[in-house]
Amino acid sequence: MKSTTDIHALIREIPDFPKPGILFRDITTLLQNADGLRATIDLMAEQAVNHQPDCIVGIESRGFIFGMPLAYQLGLSFIPVRKPGKLPAAVHQVSYALEYGQDSLEVHQDALDTGHRPLIVDDLLATGGTAAATAKLIEQTGATIAGFSFVIELSELNGRQKLPDGIPITTLLSY
Repeated sequence: MKSTTDIHALIREIPDFPKPGILFRDITTLLQNADGLRATIDLMAEQAVNHQPDCIVGIESRGFIFGMPLAYQLGLSFIPVRKPGKLPAAVHQVSYALEYGQDSLEVHQDALDTGHRPLIVDDLLATGGTAAATAKLIEQTGATIAGFSFVIELSELNGRQKLPDGIPITTLLSY
């Protein structure tokens, strides 16, 4: 198994979750399939090489699921971007708007600096708010973002439009 068609077949669709009218794309069925998970990481690694990253930044928490094995496969370090209060040392922080409220993300101040080229990884690009906030957070460190990598993109939500111009975006599946 090493095609996006095979991976697509492993994504479960759950209608009316979390509310009526939403068709939820559930990755837990992909994660439960060893061949599917391996194929996902292999394909993401093939795409990532084109961005020439020197490290992987994973967005809490599903970005960790895909970012860690991707970093391992590429022989790169992994930097976690976390919700507030989870990192023990000095942090950079960015706040961003949600549909109903606000949230924040943090990264250790000593995790990245000028000269680093991180690839930002997450499971899903939907409205783009979290990925855009992560980009702002990484820019605070002085690093240059090499690209974004997502397993799934919900293209009808136009999340790409919120991401910084000129930075490559790769996805395996688009709905």
